Amino acid sequence: MIQQPARICILGGGFGGLYTALRLSQLPWEETAKPEIILIDRSDRFLFTPLLYELVTGELQAWEIAPPFAEILANTNIRFLPATVTDIEPTEQRVHLQDGTVLPYDRLVLALGAETPLQIVPGAAEYAIPFRHLSDVYRLEERLRTLTGSDLDQIRIAIAGGGYSGVELACKLADRLGDRAKLRIIEQGSNILANSAEFNRNAALKALEKRRVWLDLETTVQSIELEQISLLYKGQVDTIPVDLVLWTVGMQVSALVKKLPLKQNHRGQIAVESTLQTAQYPEIFALGDLAECFDAEGKKVPGTAQVAFQQSDYTAWNIWASLTNRPLLPFRYQQLVEMMALGQDNATISGLGIQLDGTAAYLLRRLAYLYRMPSLDVQINVGLNWISKPLQEFLTQF
Repeated sequence: MIQQPARICILGGGFGGLYTALRLSQLPWEETAKPEIILIDRSDRFLFTPLLYELVTGELQAWEIAPPFAEILANTNIRFLPATVTDIEPTEQRVHLQDGTVLPYDRLVLALGAETPLQIVPGAAEYAIPFRHLSDVYRLEERLRTLTGSDLDQIRIAIAGGGYSGVELACKLADRLGDRAKLRIIEQGSNILANSAEFNRNAALKALEKRRVWLDLETTVQSIELEQISLLYKGQVDTIPVDLVLWTVGMQVSALVKKLPLKQNHRGQIAVESTLQTAQYPEIFALGDLAECFDAEGKKVPGTAQVAFQQSDYTAWNIWASLTNRPLLPFRYQQLVEMMALGQDNATISGLGIQLDGTAAYLLRRLAYLYRMPSLDVQINVGLNWISKPLQEFLTQF
């Protein structure tokens, strides 16, 4: 009797899911034991989220940060399914898709990411724009075109959240809109970038001050209505006019993940072992935003693209090890450099003995992200465009 190859289903094509699939395809499988690797995502494109902010200022185009999965996986043995997952049966080891397809699996990777919660404040779902997907960028672009084409002297923008996303968005919008921008960041804490390196935080504060971005610290959003936002500060509520609200606060996992019979924390994140396996079902692995992960030293790791990228290596290795009777490895997170874009041609980098900001940091950040692109073909296409674009702009001057 011929034994069927193992089937590995990977749900979610973000950093965690895509890079797990790519790493799995590169591991030293015996020819007769090569598994079937299936990557499932609702979108037909991978999104390199750290560069999403560059779309706001037109520094990059969508194709540069959102290559199609078909292009990325063209020279691999990974099968891509553009589909929506409707149900997971852990005891039966089956995945159900919206079109009625049922996929049995031997190993399952949960890398579905998370969404921005808009239901926690009245009016946010109706009037605020999150910033997590390409569709959010398109919504923002449409709104900005309307506002810049109006007769408003100033465009009043409120950004909920003083974390990485809020700060990067504020700087990019300030550079795009110039003197017409009247920006404010609303942050519950006593400072922006609470978990950031001090050097980067100070660089961000300088960049925001230079762009006259107002900081509402120790302030919470009470409600959002059409053209106004209500803020609570030290027991007093103020309602101020606003033309655009951007929401970058919080995360929530999907309803599909929440209903799984797996141990979860108060945020709905799946608790995983240091091997990135779930305790109840060791054939299920989880990583990225939807996983509550503690590394080999027992330290909780943050939910960043950098972490998901590193987790993908361990997830792939441990799936390979579990199918080839080898010992699994506990996840060891390595804190590398922390990078942020602070407007056009400006960024900050801190870590591994590096403390750099300005244009040099901007270029180094670009190179680092180019290296992280998911395939050599994508790296070449994007890299050549980055090189040729300034050359073309220079030649048009003559």
